[in-house]
Amino acid sequence: MNTFVIGDIHGSFKQFIDLLKKINYKQHEDKIILVGDLVNRGPESLAVLNYCMADPNITSVLGNHDLYLLHLMNIRKAEGSLKKVVEAENSEEIFKWLIKRPLMLEIFDQETDNTFFITHAGIPEIWPPKKAMKLALEVSSMLQDNPDDMLEKMWGNHPDKWSDELIGYDRYRVIINYLTRMRFVGDDCVLDLENTSKDATTGFKPWFHYESNTHTKKNQYFVFGHWASLSGKTNNPHFIGLDTGCAWKEKLTALRLNDLKRISVNY
Repeated sequence: MNTFVIGDIHGSFKQFIDLLKKINYKQHEDKIILVGDLVNRGPESLAVLNYCMADPNITSVLGNHDLYLLHLMNIRKAEGSLKKVVEAENSEEIFKWLIKRPLMLEIFDQETDNTFFITHAGIPEIWPPKKAMKLALEVSSMLQDNPDDMLEKMWGNHPDKWSDELIGYDRYRVIINYLTRMRFVGDDCVLDLENTSKDATTGFKPWFHYESNTHTKKNQYFVFGHWASLSGKTNNPHFIGLDTGCAWKEKLTALRLNDLKRISVNY
């Protein structure tokens, strides 16, 4: 049995199926974990969702575009490439499936004794993995228990840094922003949510440029998507970027966890 983690599909159903064939995915044996952003930008978001929902061995963490889709479905607003999903006959089933996806997964590989922390955008160094998981579960519970308010009030760039004193929707919003939108951070992990390039502005650095080793133990890996302009390159083997620009007609990439091999298909 193999476990594969696959980068941002963004509605590129053909490339997704091509990649499953290339990795020789065995539907009843292997497991597939998606790093979020299953939808939007590409032409076949509905096909991607229906395929994933039909296969119990496929799951995903939530990305910012998935949360946007949940918001549109919740207010029944159909627009752009997500119009078919919002208006689909099984839209209620899709909503129920998608909102139950976590914001973070921890996977332990018995063959290698490696632990993988999987999120859409990453985990800031101010949160040890155990704390990040606790906060992710806190938000997931609120999304499922109170979706109307959460999906309306989760938007915005402020607060732009974490504090244990934060409460209510300010707290939930910044947790979501770290886990699904983060690229660059400054002192105390202040978020720069405006810059989507690969080059930091003055005073900021990529979130995975940690100054301590607390997150980079020998058998510990952080797997993420979201940042297409990196083309998967972090220059640190413990931080593995899997968004290789499929939404921009470049590549879709899978990571096989037992040997850390990356496998890609072209758009």
